[in-house]
Amino acid sequence: MLVRMFLLRGIGRRSWFLTFGCWCLLASCRGADTPRPLPKIHIAPDGRTFVTADGTRFVPFGVNYYRPDTGWAPQMWSKFDAGAVRADFERMRDLGVNCVRVFLTYAAFCKEPGKLEADGLAKFEQFLAMAEAAGIYVHPTGLDHWEPLPDWAKVDRVADEAHLNALAEFWKLFAARYRGRSVIFAYDLRNEPEVQWDNAVMREKWNHWLAQHYGTLDKLVSTWHPTNANLRFGNMAVPGSPRLTGSREVLDYQLFREDVADEWTRRQVSAIKAADSNALVTVGLIQWSIPSLLPRLQNYSGFRPARQARLLDFLEIHFYPFENGTFSYGGSVEEGRNLAYLEGLMREVALPGKPVILAEYGWYGGGKPKFGGVPFPAASEEQQAQFCRRIVKTSEGFATGWLNWGLYDVPQANDVSQLTGVLTASGQIKAWGHEFKKLAAHYKEQRFQPKRLQRPALDWNACLTNGPAARRFRQEYLKAYNADPARAN
Repeated sequence: MLVRMFLLRGIGRRSWFLTFGCWCLLASCRGADTPRPLPKIHIAPDGRTFVTADGTRFVPFGVNYYRPDTGWAPQMWSKFDAGAVRADFERMRDLGVNCVRVFLTYAAFCKEPGKLEADGLAKFEQFLAMAEAAGIYVHPTGLDHWEPLPDWAKVDRVADEAHLNALAEFWKLFAARYRGRSVIFAYDLRNEPEVQWDNAVMREKWNHWLAQHYGTLDKLVSTWHPTNANLRFGNMAVPGSPRLTGSREVLDYQLFREDVADEWTRRQVSAIKAADSNALVTVGLIQWSIPSLLPRLQNYSGFRPARQARLLDFLEIHFYPFENGTFSYGGSVEEGRNLAYLEGLMREVALPGKPVILAEYGWYGGGKPKFGGVPFPAASEEQQAQFCRRIVKTSEGFATGWLNWGLYDVPQANDVSQLTGVLTASGQIKAWGHEFKKLAAHYKEQRFQPKRLQRPALDWNACLTNGPAARRFRQEYLKAYNADPARAN
């Protein structure tokens, strides 16, 4: 069309080529400001790893992102600073980051059900553009409390029916808006969801579950063998603390909680897939999703990886070193216990055969933090770098992606985030940052073989109802781990 216009105006051949050449130069300069879209990420044919649309292997290696100068919890969107975020993407690119997990909030994106907030979307658009310019994928994590919760969300955010409907509507709108935006790696439904133990919604659903599951009271009584057989559907209490020791009643309640978790995931995944069938979906599981170690039996999240895997494209798990208390660099024995615990977690999450990302991990280094009201011994940057490297190497083969907890240290945090960054609060690269950069280069397009180990099997149901069973399992697992000369160093 352009050629025909010039010819019709009688421009000479030589003049036409000069004019056309200038037009092409202008077009190319204009395009230089607009980065080429990143290729879409898919699940690889092996079912355990990731691949780009052009067939290149992709290993997510990056960080969870929030800015250190926006308070705690971080006010990522209400205090959005485009210039600072752009500079951070340049730093992340230099570190080898290829994926960044970022948290969406009710206050910025969904103040009321069925409506997306224009201001939050505009900031998110800027964030996506900066990420694409840096060649970094974005991993949005669903609505959470980092910025204030609206009144309508101050409910049981896993079991409440009205809230479930609102979440599904949010994802329909959000995923439809960003359909085809390949810079979005995957949607994470929410950070560390947990099914609550006891509230009015859970009691009602528990009684409905019992009636459906058992059908008759006679069948329930013959299964539970209660000392008090005066039971009635519709009036069944939630198991209380004195009964949390190995009973069938407690096991049923844990299985019921798994059903609640599955329904929460299923409805949101269905909403996303209806809006964008090519979107990848996962959920960031807290480590209490594996019952090999629970502070209390009630802390089991209800999100069982083997069940969640049927609903999700891949799995994510978070890990922090809490074996035998909170890790404080107490020597090789304490470190070994935590790495054995990590290995056991990763093995369970990998069993369904889908890709696994260690989507939060890390520990402090470069100072003496205080969190949970407790001061911890100082740890050097080198100790942090060595331990975090061992976390990655221990999980390799089970995990096929890693996202460190935080880009920066955040001194104002009230938890371990104070010193878990790869950069200091002022932006200086830490020893862990240097090691992180080496690992990012090493794992780029890495081919993984599934890891197979001779280890004890986890009796899942026993651990859901009996704390001593979980302790015995970890002791046996640690013996097998220590006896294995091929374990990661």
